[in-house]
Amino acid sequence: MDRKGRRNVILSIGLMLMSFSVFAQQDVQYSQYIFNAIYINPAYAGYRDRVNLNATYRNQWTGINGAPKSFSFAVDALMPNERVGLSLIVGSDQLGAQKNLSAYANYAYRFPINEDETSKLAFGLGAGFMQSGIDGNMLEASDAGDEYVPTGMVKKIIPDIRAGVFYSAEKMYLGASVNNLIGKLILDKAKLDYNFPTPEPHYYLTGGVLIPLIEYEIDFKPFFLIKDDIAGPTVLDLNAFFLFKQKVWIGAGYRTGVKLYNKPALVGSPKNKNAIMGMAELFINERLRLGYSYDHATGGLTGYSGATHEISISWNFMNEKERRVNFCYF
Repeated sequence: MDRKGRRNVILSIGLMLMSFSVFAQQDVQYSQYIFNAIYINPAYAGYRDRVNLNATYRNQWTGINGAPKSFSFAVDALMPNERVGLSLIVGSDQLGAQKNLSAYANYAYRFPINEDETSKLAFGLGAGFMQSGIDGNMLEASDAGDEYVPTGMVKKIIPDIRAGVFYSAEKMYLGASVNNLIGKLILDKAKLDYNFPTPEPHYYLTGGVLIPLIEYEIDFKPFFLIKDDIAGPTVLDLNAFFLFKQKVWIGAGYRTGVKLYNKPALVGSPKNKNAIMGMAELFINERLRLGYSYDHATGGLTGYSGATHEISISWNFMNEKERRVNFCYF
């Protein structure tokens, strides 16, 4: 077997072990969350003040057997009272032996906190389910007859809840949210006699500002995301974008593991989980947006994994108010 073949075998085995471990990444990590934060925060529902459709496909570590592949579709809208936002998200993702299907409905209520209603505070709640499956045929037990490895494909439907808060002003935003609130409790009570991926709560903190550099020509937008799941490494995204003539977003980012507090279950250094990202979004017209991001691992997978590609497409139905105020910045 040549060197490339050995690398693929090693990575394929590693990915299957990751999908079988409680410390694996469980929530899908989208780089383009900035273009539609509904994927990480239910309080974002209705933020764009119009009906918005978004589809995102992510192919991670291309060329590696069992590498993560994810697809999500979301629709969100603001109700006529301009206080209630609703959204629906469906998705599928696969990592090695693990396959998931999910669907969530989100509700958000927005409070204006100044007289001209340019600043708002939204609270959101989401409910839905995940059908999580693990294919035992793709896993190799360390001992023959190991009952902890399931036989064939095993699936479980896990109901779940998520919650969030989102503050927005004309030139900045800040949001906090948590996903997978009850899934772990439900599986723990089931007392399964074989190992099964358990959804851990994931916590998100994100924020950004918009800085006009040349009026109607160039704007600058730095933003961040902190993601934590208590057991696994804390992930920090630092990003910066330029908006040219309200038509094209171009930017880059850096993703790294950070240690904010001691985690006894975490083995190794989180700094090995690094990546650099390049992203762009193009406004085709007032309704249609296309986005693309490219991630390149710089940590332990450097030289082994291929690049990560992510494509998104959004279509919105603009109302009369939106037609008068150009495009939404966030």
